[in-house]
Amino acid sequence: MSETQMPVTEANEVVLEDETNSYELAFHILPTVAEGEVQGVFDKIKALITHDGGVLFDEEAPQRFELAYEITKSLEGKNRTYATAYFGWIRFKATGEAVLNMTEEILHTTEILRHILIKLSQVEEANPFRFHESIESFKMVTTIDEAELEGEVVAEDVVEEESKGEVAAVKE
Repeated sequence: MSETQMPVTEANEVVLEDETNSYELAFHILPTVAEGEVQGVFDKIKALITHDGGVLFDEEAPQRFELAYEITKSLEGKNRTYATAYFGWIRFKATGEAVLNMTEEILHTTEILRHILIKLSQVEEANPFRFHESIESFKMVTTIDEAELEGEVVAEDVVEEESKGEVAAVKE
């Protein structure tokens, strides 16, 4: 037997350490949940994390937004498609066993459309991405027909597209 292999009998005796790691749980709550009840679902998720000793250290409360693509979920024996959802995330520290118990409960939570759990590196832990804040900072771009601009002065930041006969304007 080589020095790198461990006999089966010895492998059964190895005890895994109960090490605490940092995680982020990102989730979508169904848009059919009433807006006033979203905070209750958020609190329920936080309770699932803390039930087995998890410690919360950062969060972003769920807010409704349009999904990039439609998501289908089977509920009550029927496939239902959703174009919007409430998105939020929670960062916490927990043991591996606590995380397994929590994810099992989340799978059975009917108000959650989908979720993802990631283990955070030290850099990710120190630099959280604030989704809702970043969306608010985006500039919106719209397309306007030339006919809609009859008699209006076109600003310098408006670019004319000759091939389509349309003008793209940036809203400030």
